[in-house]
Amino acid sequence: MTAQPSAADAPLLVVDDVATHFVQRGGFLSGERRVLRAVDGVSFTLGARETLGLVGESGCGKSTLGRTVLRLLDPTRGRVAFEGRDITRISQRQLRPLRSRMQIIFQDPYASLNPRMTVRATLSEALGAHGTYPNANEQRAALDELLSRVGLRSNALDRYPHEFSGGQRQRIGIARALAVRPRLIVADEPVSALDLSIQAQIINLMMDLQDDLGLSYLFIAHDLKVVEHVSHRVAVMYLGRIVELMPRDRLATHTLHPYTKALQSAVPEIDPQKRRKRSLLHGDLPSPLSPPSGCAFHPRCPIAQRGTCDIIRPELRELAPGHFVACHLAG
Repeated sequence: MTAQPSAADAPLLVVDDVATHFVQRGGFLSGERRVLRAVDGVSFTLGARETLGLVGESGCGKSTLGRTVLRLLDPTRGRVAFEGRDITRISQRQLRPLRSRMQIIFQDPYASLNPRMTVRATLSEALGAHGTYPNANEQRAALDELLSRVGLRSNALDRYPHEFSGGQRQRIGIARALAVRPRLIVADEPVSALDLSIQAQIINLMMDLQDDLGLSYLFIAHDLKVVEHVSHRVAVMYLGRIVELMPRDRLATHTLHPYTKALQSAVPEIDPQKRRKRSLLHGDLPSPLSPPSGCAFHPRCPIAQRGTCDIIRPELRELAPGHFVACHLAG
């Protein structure tokens, strides 16, 4: 089932039953082949100027999904449509004109920039790759405007990444994504490697840019507070599947899936009156090489019922307007 955004316009992005599997081979003599189900049947839509927050534990498939949406990874099955066009099976040559409208911001600002390239070279490479500004004078003006948009001075153009702080490097990464005038940006944990004070600055910058440029974000994170602040809707992912998808305003008080409630209970809260009773999860996240039968969460779920949860895999169903849950017992 594909949950529709609240916007009346046609969705910018449609992800329909997308799976991304990887084959792992055993030893040289054994010939064993095992399938790692990193993403295993995910559906959602993303509207223009909308932010969908994607949250879950490390290893649940969030980053793989983000890269699959951009066709940096090819899906095993399913369909990804961008601006009404199915991009799932088209060739790289056919995909190239669309690349400028779909960009990514990486998690680690220390690893995502080439240490041997100045900021000017990094941004010029992005501009040149898509022929955005073929005229040299236009390109120079565009570089100055890009740095101004992300809060950096033009004298940063001839400096190298090691001369900047982590927050400044992430601003350069954002400028690189903006250079080709995208409509969709996959933000892959863009603030998780930064100090808390810098996180707030980068998040506010991204929200301002969304308002100014009409951007849509798939915002990947593991921090529920960050996701709640920045997103219009929130999707919770567990072991390759979305288990809950809801409007942001329902995240604080109307979550229904036991996994989402466990994530919420782990969020630190200063106000004693707002603190929730801790819901401890037993055991570790199962391996996507051998996911549990039925509901993948049932081995750790405090309310799982034998004979149902361990046998039948629940599908997303709408229990309130725009609120979808994959749980037999929710409701």
